[in-house]
Amino acid sequence: MTVPPEERLHPMSATDAPTAAGAQDFAARWADWHREHEIRRADPHGFLAVTGLRWLTGRPQRVDGVPGWWSTGPDGPLVTLEPDEELVVDGRPVDGRHAFGPIAERDGRTATAGDVVVEVARRGGHDIVRPRDPRHPLRTRYAGTPTFAPDPRWVVPGRYEPFDVPRPTTVGAAVEGLEHVYDAPGRVTFELDGRQLALTAFEGPAPGSLFLLFTDATSGVTTCAATRSLTVDAPGQGGAVTLDFNRATNLPCAYTDFATCPLPPVENRLPVAVEAGEQTPTERR
Repeated sequence: MTVPPEERLHPMSATDAPTAAGAQDFAARWADWHREHEIRRADPHGFLAVTGLRWLTGRPQRVDGVPGWWSTGPDGPLVTLEPDEELVVDGRPVDGRHAFGPIAERDGRTATAGDVVVEVARRGGHDIVRPRDPRHPLRTRYAGTPTFAPDPRWVVPGRYEPFDVPRPTTVGAAVEGLEHVYDAPGRVTFELDGRQLALTAFEGPAPGSLFLLFTDATSGVTTCAATRSLTVDAPGQGGAVTLDFNRATNLPCAYTDFATCPLPPVENRLPVAVEAGEQTPTERR
């Protein structure tokens, strides 16, 4: 399956093409950025190390690779350890019964069991446990994510338009039946190939920055079907922003079924092919 030629974008004309030296510098800076991104992705206890996802209930249950019996209730996640089992929480060993306390949505705590980090978190109104083992094959065999070749024509100017008040926005999740609610402070408008487009924006990782979730005509063809993401620096004067689609990245759900990643809101499904950024991971092809 290929993307129809009429849906391929050409944001920059031939007369706007950079010099050879400028293109080499652009590619080198992109390569440095993506190399660092891959290093963080393959962290010993990053999401490539996640070995399972367990939804906690009031009934105690075992979690593969993790000591204890796990449940949840008014006091939040709870683990009950056998006499010969031990977890380390906040730097100190615990035994017997340990309550983690109520956990806020999208927040979490961690415990350790040897080399395994145990993520105890809340997602979509549910408490979960996700073990992260650096020996997990998905991590140890990870060879990098394929990408489109970096191209300055995919660096697009845009404008941030804040809403009068942040809008609670409900989006789906990589886990069927799960929903996330985020406050959207505004939207980003931009033009590609003569089309006026817009993406609802969420708060980014740095103060003032923006986080965009989107799909496009390459989704499910050459890129992840569920979503890709793009971080945009804080808007400048008049709301000016720059969207560098070369830096569009996959979320954890592109690699593992144990992720609860949010999906783009309906209005963020672009009707064009953004042939830039990260492609479908080799592990999913």
